[in-house]
Amino acid sequence: MIRAETSQQQYGRRYGTPRSGTGRRVRSACALLMGAFVIAAGLAGCTGTQAGSPAGSSRAEQPAAPAGSSSASAAAGQPEVDAATARLTETVGNALRGVAAANPKPGQEQVAAALTGAGIPAGSLQVSAGSTPTGLAVDAIEAAALQGGDCVIGQIREGAVVVTVLPVLATGKCFVGG
Repeated sequence: MIRAETSQQQYGRRYGTPRSGTGRRVRSACALLMGAFVIAAGLAGCTGTQAGSPAGSSRAEQPAAPAGSSSASAAAGQPEVDAATARLTETVGNALRGVAAANPKPGQEQVAAALTGAGIPAGSLQVSAGSTPTGLAVDAIEAAALQGGDCVIGQIREGAVVVTVLPVLATGKCFVGG
């Protein structure tokens, strides 16, 4: 007598467990609960504030202050940076605005030359790549200068300059992988 196996029996023979709707439902419920936990944990991390900073604010994303004006961080209610970092922020902003005025999409070499020409030591400077690994032009170029425990990061995107002050990474650098 020839006996035909059902797909559930073949699955059980092949994988050592019977295939049942209950097992799948339990695994699906566990996966949904785990996904909800991950999303909740991620959202909780997004709403936290830095110690000593106003709710919902950070030291990032400050437009470069024009020369001769007060610190952008003080105007935005951000924590005040030390005098050396404030001077470096102004220097980076001025140098990058000069580069962007001449070329709204500068290359890595132009940015590095402008910043070292402004007096920033090459050893404390990092500049992002001017092209992707496939040879395409990047949308924005960034430069970072290390000042104590701060990184002054400037970005040129379509001729607009933004300068940000962020903490130094655990590696002692400003850019990941840099």
